Amino acid sequence: MMRLLGASGPYVRKVRIALAEKRLAFELVEQSPYVADSPIAELNPLGKMPVLVTDDGTALYDSRVIVEYVDTLSPVNRLLPNAGMPRVAIKRWEALADGVCDALVALVTERKRPATPEGDAWIGRQREKIERGVGEIARELGTKPWCGGERFSLADIATGCALFHLDLRLPDFLWRARHPDLAALAARLAARPSFVETAPAPA
Repeated sequence: MMRLLGASGPYVRKVRIALAEKRLAFELVEQSPYVADSPIAELNPLGKMPVLVTDDGTALYDSRVIVEYVDTLSPVNRLLPNAGMPRVAIKRWEALADGVCDALVALVTERKRPATPEGDAWIGRQREKIERGVGEIARELGTKPWCGGERFSLADIATGCALFHLDLRLPDFLWRARHPDLAALAARLAARPSFVETAPAPA
């Protein structure tokens, strides 16, 4: 059986949702790369999570690679188009949503350090990235029911993980009031079983 190594966070959740949507069996091994003797650094030289260990023992990383692999394992609930610009468009959505997560992680990490003018400037830059990223996601979505158009896809998984992680880590970023169509998408995603099953525990 495949093993998914990781703890909390939007990238681990993205993979868990993809596996749930594909109805694939796996073992979740809760590991953090920041603890002594963590196997994550042995499996991923970059020491980052998640890592998916396949049935033949191959270690896959990062989340974008893992999800692309997972989508090949079953025809159930295809998350990516087969080829061409439709596929590129969904991967572009994923890159945008992951970029919002990257900026959020950088912002939260900097906030844990003693305040400095340089640190405040860094936090401001990350917040600007988040503002622009979420704004672009909302613009691209428009009034469509799903990010890619008429059907649920990897774009929705990545977008949902980014938005719900914003709620968790940056609750003063009131994106729903500014982007009601995006808020409606988030409500549809929040009710989906794969999102319900992977929701982080309340703090």
